[in-house]
Amino acid sequence: MASNKQLSGKLLRFIGSIEAKTDSKGRAFLPVVFRKALQVSGEETLIMRKDVFQHCLVLYPLSVWNGMVDNLHSRLNRWNKRDQQIFRQFVSNLVSITLDGNGRFLIPRAYLEWARIDDQQIRFIGMDDCIEIWSQGNDEAEMTPDDFSQALEEVMTDL
Repeated sequence: MASNKQLSGKLLRFIGSIEAKTDSKGRAFLPVVFRKALQVSGEETLIMRKDVFQHCLVLYPLSVWNGMVDNLHSRLNRWNKRDQQIFRQFVSNLVSITLDGNGRFLIPRAYLEWARIDDQQIRFIGMDDCIEIWSQGNDEAEMTPDDFSQALEEVMTDL
């Protein structure tokens, strides 16, 4: 069975960091490089969700989202109250996104507030099989160079 990132033999991978703006209504253009990756993979629908750990938004291609939901669902017990609450919260607080003909999509006001985007300045960060949307002023997105090199060394040394 192909991984969630692979469709029709084509690998779905988003990389890079791109600064952009939203308009006064909260609409943004998905960067061309990310739109091309979606087109090559045949994806048309994205799922937008508030990140679980940080104040940013995450765009998942539908196939990646479905794989995540299947994985989470397989780890939870339908007859356990807490598990049901986890699943409900994970799948209920999201927005289905279809880009318009110009590659634009709407970020709902509540999502802009969650991601602390109040000046229309955003940054798209490709995270392999998904895309994060950050306020350009949010420093949660990155570690300091020293912290990053130390953490990377620890992670790679443990292999």
